[in-house]
Amino acid sequence: MSADYYYAASDDMAVKKKAPGKIEKGLKRLLLIAAVIFAAELIWLFGVSPFIPFSAVEVHGFSGLSREQILSIAGIDDSSSFMSTKTAVIKEKLSNNILVESAVVIKRFPDKLSIFLTGRQAAAVTLTTVNSKQVPMYIDRHGVFFKVGKSGSLQEKQDIPVLSGIDNPMLNMRLPASLVPLVCNLSEIAVSSPELLSAISEIRIERKTWDGFELVLFPVHKSVRVRIENNLTEDTLRYMLLLLNVSEDDVKKTREVDFRSTMGSYKIKEQS
Repeated sequence: MSADYYYAASDDMAVKKKAPGKIEKGLKRLLLIAAVIFAAELIWLFGVSPFIPFSAVEVHGFSGLSREQILSIAGIDDSSSFMSTKTAVIKEKLSNNILVESAVVIKRFPDKLSIFLTGRQAAAVTLTTVNSKQVPMYIDRHGVFFKVGKSGSLQEKQDIPVLSGIDNPMLNMRLPASLVPLVCNLSEIAVSSPELLSAISEIRIERKTWDGFELVLFPVHKSVRVRIENNLTEDTLRYMLLLLNVSEDDVKKTREVDFRSTMGSYKIKEQS
């Protein structure tokens, strides 16, 4: 009986040794399959996806340019991919367009592209002659002449002041550096206090005898004009309009009010 017990024990040990072997082998197979899948995903992610066309191209533009025009300027088509697209090159192409103030281009690995454009906004408008017709030309806050309007379309932009006294304005031309603060201030006033600009029908730029510029403002519904230094701010404009209203009876007798001396006083030039 002791012999029978011995062989029975040996069989039981053999079964116990065999069971862990099967589990270990199964785990190895699972690990191998997982490693193959993981390797395939890495190959797809880093070796294939960046070379296939973008699955999504996000464009945030403005009314001056359509999505199709933006993609055409950027050189993006159905074959463009993450690896074939250089964001710096696209940004330069878009920024070179006269209607674009700034461009941001972002690639998202592995197959997405985003384009964000800010269009130029008119801070002022001047008049020029094209084909014997007088047309408006728009100036942005950086002093860039960026768009020509249609003949007779000036009335569409009642909230934008008219700048006169500019010699031969042309597209992509810039105002002199000394006048850029003027259009920058006009842009800020248009946002903070548009009612002040709507009270001015025209701003004429006049060159001083020796150097620099000064401004002549023409208030709406008043026959008087106002001469100031080349420093038109919201405070200056507000004070000027207030003083004109307070001194309305005296102003009616004048042709020009001179604000170039100090903000606390002004000189009235009598009509000749």
